[in-house]
Amino acid sequence: MQHKCKVTVIDKKCFNDYQEKYLTDPKSGPCPFYNVGDEFIFERYGGDDTFWRTGNGTQCGEAWDCISRYIYTALQGGSIMRGWTNDERMMIACCNDGTRPVIFKIERLDYLVVKIEGMACGKCAEKVQAALAQVPGVKSVTVRLDRNWAEVFADKGQDPEVSALTAAMKALGYKVTGID
Repeated sequence: MQHKCKVTVIDKKCFNDYQEKYLTDPKSGPCPFYNVGDEFIFERYGGDDTFWRTGNGTQCGEAWDCISRYIYTALQGGSIMRGWTNDERMMIACCNDGTRPVIFKIERLDYLVVKIEGMACGKCAEKVQAALAQVPGVKSVTVRLDRNWAEVFADKGQDPEVSALTAAMKALGYKVTGID
């Protein structure tokens, strides 16, 4: 099983009264770096390491300092917040700017990489995606035609059967060369 981490900005606050009372720029306003709905995906598979490449280049070091440990934990397959949230693969955290905090939802995404021989075009990718999506325990599928693999994301608490994934590809005439 592999792991990605999805970070979504779910809220922003601005405490104007605190800014007016304590800041050198009393009209600094809300965080200029993030907006509600912004999403970021972090991964460390197949030569990609967006944790270091993207994370270190974030626009706000304060926010990165507050959420990076949870992202790293998710990428390692760990429990982000066992016993605190209703899903241990998820965490709600915020940056530590007391006058304009940003609230983040951090989610561990569990998936299998199904390496497929024989995909050649977009039509092939569509057929592969549709077939893998029908396998029990599969939440969603992303086909990476450029890499000759499909990322099969698991439903909460369910892992798709490797044999079922292989059989689905065999039924289409494709060969599975590995599953990570």
